[in-house]
Amino acid sequence: MKAIISVTGKDSVGIIAKVSAVCANYKANITEITQSVLHEYFAMIMLCDITGITVPFAEFSDQLTKLGRDNNLEIHAMHEDIFNSMHKI
Repeated sequence: MKAIISVTGKDSVGIIAKVSAVCANYKANITEITQSVLHEYFAMIMLCDITGITVPFAEFSDQLTKLGRDNNLEIHAMHEDIFNSMHKI
């Protein structure tokens, strides 16, 4: 199982480290990552293997959302099943 995590907001030191720490804490393995800084704005998309996460996906997602709130970022985690359903023709 996989999840797509998106992060957007004003750039600051440590964004990737903070998001990665939450993933590591819950045993979500980051398999792909892309990020950009456009002027002072940060954007990142991560693909994570969540097969081994230690909590239900909703709790994992909530922790990422809380991290975003605490750091003035928008962080969203979407399970691959939802992502795939949204993008079928």
